[in-house]
Amino acid sequence: MSASFPWTPDTAATRLETTLERAAGEPAARSVFLKLLGDRAREQAERASAANGPLAGALISVKALFDVEGETTTSATRVLAGDPPAKADAPAIARLEAAGGVFVGLTNMSEFAYSGLGLNPHYGTPENPAYPGCAPGGSTSGGAVSVALGLCDIAIGSDTGGSLRIPAAFTGITGFKPTQSSVSMDGGKPLSDSLDSFGPMARSVAACELAWQVMAGKDTTPANPAPARLIVPANFGFTEMDHAVSEGFRALVAKLRVAGLEVVEREIAAMSMYDGVPPWHMTSVESRAHYERHFQASPDQFDPRVHARMGRAEEISAVEYRQTLNRRQEFIAAFREEIGENMLLLPTTPKLPPRIEELADDDAFNRLNLLALRNPSLANVADACAIAMPYRHEETTLSAMLVAAGGRDAELLACAKVVEAGLQTM
Repeated sequence: MSASFPWTPDTAATRLETTLERAAGEPAARSVFLKLLGDRAREQAERASAANGPLAGALISVKALFDVEGETTTSATRVLAGDPPAKADAPAIARLEAAGGVFVGLTNMSEFAYSGLGLNPHYGTPENPAYPGCAPGGSTSGGAVSVALGLCDIAIGSDTGGSLRIPAAFTGITGFKPTQSSVSMDGGKPLSDSLDSFGPMARSVAACELAWQVMAGKDTTPANPAPARLIVPANFGFTEMDHAVSEGFRALVAKLRVAGLEVVEREIAAMSMYDGVPPWHMTSVESRAHYERHFQASPDQFDPRVHARMGRAEEISAVEYRQTLNRRQEFIAAFREEIGENMLLLPTTPKLPPRIEELADDDAFNRLNLLALRNPSLANVADACAIAMPYRHEETTLSAMLVAAGGRDAELLACAKVVEAGLQTM
């Protein structure tokens, strides 16, 4: 096992018991898990001591939208809480267990994964350890906090418009959104068939890479660090920014250039097509297609904000929805051709995590939610891959994002290792 990872087969059982005790009793861990999987985790930890899989002994949290055998897949909703337990693990989850992973528990999330801020009125909102009193980011809120608190080595989640990368940015860890087709979507409750991706969060690029390789059924040989030409898009992602984010990103670019990376600023012509592909067309229509019975029968059981977003499906016709899908395919093709082997570099989010009390007002919530989603959603609409990495500037935790064309996950991770090394010197 590489020395860069904190887990070993021999320490799995001891580390697990410490984590279970902390998760059950530590105030900072409140609302992180919907359910701890103690019995199954102990069996996995015992097997890990004699295993040699690439994740043998790694403590893993699983977002509550993945099927885990014997557990109800709730997506942190009330309307699915009475569903029968899953008969089998989702394929990606089964691969993690086969590789030696130890499943600590099912993590909290925004209901149906339909928010970038991580609030949940049914099961509580996890505390943000990097920004106390602020939103943890969503929708994979509990997963991010499980890693940020050191309860887990890896968190498995989903990303429809930034749901791995926003909480990673808000809590100071690394989040990787793979190309959608690289990881099986079977056994996971969908939000948007068009935009969803499954992937990991962890403390490092290398840990995210390993978890993704296992989830995708790929060889687990790590990629050697390799730089790429980085493009800062002059016509996307840099409006309505907090001063700390703007200044920190400027310092980051200077640092990477000193380190020898090629970073250029220019407009991305394909972005002229982007406004014609509103993500909410896909999320509202496709979520309604999956959960229409509950939407109609149990509106009072929903998070009102989630129910309202699903309700927007009624604002567009079937023809308009199909036209959006057609324009998306045109945008994907143009984006891939223009980006080529280059990668985009931009702030993961334009804003620092908002304080929870700021989000009590619906208008404020909606505005800040859209801002949190704005930059990372590009990768989902473009069917691309992207990674968010933390750094510090003037004692403030910030996050930078790399975006590569779809299918270039290995190249993205190789470049991210170079960028990560530069970030760690800030």
